[in-house]
Parts: sequence; structure tokens; C-alpha cells
Amino acid sequence: RLSARGVPVAVTLFTAVIVAALAGVLRLDEIAALANAGTLAAFIATIAAVMILRRRLPDLPTLRDYLHLQKPTLDRRAARLAKAADLWDLRRIAKRRTPTGPFDYVDGAAEREISLGRARQVYDELAFRPQVLRDVGSVTPQTTVAGAASAMPLVIAPTGFTRMMHSEGETAGVRAAHAAGIPFTLSTMGTATIEEVAEAGPDGRRWFQLYLAGQDRGIAEDLVARAHAAGYDTLMVTVDTPVTGARHRDTRNGMTFPPQLTAKTFLDAAWRPEWWINFLTTEPLGFTNFGSGSQSIQAIGSLFDPTLAFRDLAWLREQWPGTLLIKGVQTPEDAERSVAAGADGVVLSNHGGRQLDRAPVPLLTLPEVRRRLGPEPTVLVDTGIMSGADVVAAVALGADAAMIGRAYLYGLMAGGGEGVARALEIFRSEMVRTMQLMGVARMAELTPEMVALDWRSA
Repeated sequence: RLSARGVPVAVTLFTAVIVAALAGVLRLDEIAALANAGTLAAFIATIAAVMILRRRLPDLPTLRDYLHLQKPTLDRRAARLAKAADLWDLRRIAKRRTPTGPFDYVDGAAEREISLGRARQVYDELAFRPQVLRDVGSVTPQTTVAGAASAMPLVIAPTGFTRMMHSEGETAGVRAAHAAGIPFTLSTMGTATIEEVAEAGPDGRRWFQLYLAGQDRGIAEDLVARAHAAGYDTLMVTVDTPVTGARHRDTRNGMTFPPQLTAKTFLDAAWRPEWWINFLTTEPLGFTNFGSGSQSIQAIGSLFDPTLAFRDLAWLREQWPGTLLIKGVQTPEDAERSVAAGADGVVLSNHGGRQLDRAPVPLLTLPEVRRRLGPEPTVLVDTGIMSGADVVAAVALGADAAMIGRAYLYGLMAGGGEGVARALEIFRSEMVRTMQLMGVARMAELTPEMVALDWRSA
């Protein structure tokens, strides 16, 4: 430790060693000898030995190898999306580019958002049990979902108010889904019609989600008939909405549909001009499957039917000749009853945590549901899924595929159809990498033994 008087001495000694080394008076081996002497000079000599290196001018061909300057691009959307390494990056981009009300509608959940938080925690706390010394030179996430081939075990979930998030809406979603080789699900509350989505995605699989209003079968009958005529192969009826959940973020934001141009929303959107330009210069938002006159949330409030019961599924089974899935099942007992009532499978879902807070976590319910139903019925799972590794875990525990709503909309808000495509690309690459690191080449090779729901017991 140097005293105040010793500092100038040390600096002088340090300078002398450096000068001597540069002048050739001291060689590096002599500096090293000083370093072994155990003195203040030794300490300074050690530093000097590190600093004194043989220098040369850079070789120009070598320098060229290090220079990889990106060409400037006018396609800011593509540049923005290329920087997204995962879905959380897309979420951050989406938050910057979307007004608070629409973003929070996607990002938020019911009440204290405990259901959503627990779902994410379950995925974060699981652990994989990888196999080593397996041939994973050729890996594919291809699988079968609801009776047909799928490029990966992923389905875009039904989402309402979609064009409020980005003007490209459902048509961007269905095109990206079909380019990726997976099914797209249109919501009853969609902002594009059954026919518009069919026209935008004529070659891939299209599913339709239905709210079955027990008091007015005419609405449901019309929607089901239109979906069948337009070539949708799977009908998904949502059953966890006897009433709407309490979504406090929406209340605090004064969320309305369509958005209202108030002083608060104007200030919030002032630095997001692209969103407002798109909103003001495209077709007015509305629940288009009910006609142009249905423009508000209140206009479709009758679709949430508190009297809906299992007996109503029998009527729906008669109306629909294709695959029938029941979405919103949260217990093994209800999964069994759904299949017994004529469903071809179930979607284990707590509505993304947007209905009942403190609802069961679908991934935790999954193993027992698969055990009770056996291998034949389709079992899908949603809520909290934000990576390809999450999907791999769900498949290992018994799911045929995972459904993504928020993750899909993060991509849409970040960059329209290209953002959705980027999200699906990220999911696929993460699935393939996770499979390789786990030592499996096919989805069918995944088993429950490869996943521990508590990382401490892995």
C-alpha cells in the first residue's frame, strides 16, 4: 500500500521501466525477473510486462475480414424485426410502437393477473432431462395436429379486436401461419370476416372459434354454416366465458372498441404516428362477422351466455361435420365430459389468464388429462407460452400442440405480417435447437420423463 509520498516515486519508477523497455535497455525477460523480486519495482515491472507488446501495422487483407459493415436500408420494419432474438424482444418492440390501450389489452390479464403470472412461472421453473450421444443431425418439428399434418406443433389462437393491434389484422396472421405450415384460428370477435380470411389464406388450414349463445341459436347456426362453406376444417367452441373477466388494465386505460380519440389517447399515440395513420386510413373497425352495424363490445354482449351447459354441445355436434374442439377446459373431469359429449378433443386453457384469476395452470393439468383421455383425442394447451422450448415441454407432457395468442399479437404489433412471420420463425428455430440439445430428432420421441416440472428434482 503506497503512502502519499510514495505515489510520485512509484509513478517515476513506472515511467522509467516503460522507457527502458521501449529503448531496449530492459528486455521482457529482465522485466519478468524484476517481477519476481517482491518489491515495489517488481509490482510496477509486472504492469509494464503486460503493457509492452510487440506491435505492427495491421495487415490490410486481414483487416478486410474483420470489416462487415451493413448496408443502409430503407426497410426499417425488416431491420427492426431482424434484431429480435426472441419473443420478449418482439414484445418490447410492440410496446414501443402500439398505444397503451391496445397493447395492454393484449399484454394484460384478469384482476391481479395471478393466473398469467403462474403460467409463466411454471414454464420458467421446469427442467428438461436431456439425452446425450443421440443422432440429432437431422431434426424436424413436424407432427400431426387434429388429424392433419402440421410443420410444427403450434396453432395461432383466436384473438378478438385484432385490427386494433395492427391494421393488417387477421389477414396478416393467416398468411404467416400458412407460410409456416400451421393452422390459423379466426375468432367470432375477429375484425375480418370468415370469407375474407378464407380468401387471404386459401391453401392452409383454417379453424373457426365460436361463442355458443344458448338463447339464440340462429347466430351460431349462421356462423357455423359460413365457416363450413368457406372450407374451415375445425370448429373450436369457447366455454369459459359465462361472463367477461375483470380486466383492470382495460378499465384503468379507459379501453373502448373502437378506440376513441380523446386528449389522453391522442397524447399517448402522438409519438406512434404509424399506428394512428393506419387506423384512420383503413376500413373502420368492427365485429365484421355480424355485419357492418356491429361496432361495439356491447353489441355482442349476448354471446356470453351464463346458461350454457354440456347439453348444448349435442346440438353443436349435429351442426358441425368437421373436427370439434372444446376450448376453456380446466379440469380432467371436464375434459372427459367434453369428449363424452361428442368433442374430438379439448383445449386446456384459462383464456390466457383473462377470465378467472387464480385458475388452474393448463400445463399442470395436462399430464392427468392425457392419462384419462388416452392417445386418441386431440389435446391442445395455451397460456404463457413464449418460446419454442415451452412448446417442446408441452408436447413432452402430452399435448398435441400449443396455441399462441399473445405471442402472435406481439409479432403483429411489432411489424404486421412480417412480425408474425418473425415470431413463428423464432418459435421454430427454438424448437429445433431444444430438440437437438435434448437428444430427440422427432416430436414423437418426446416423453413425460424428459421434463421435470420442478427444476430442483431434475
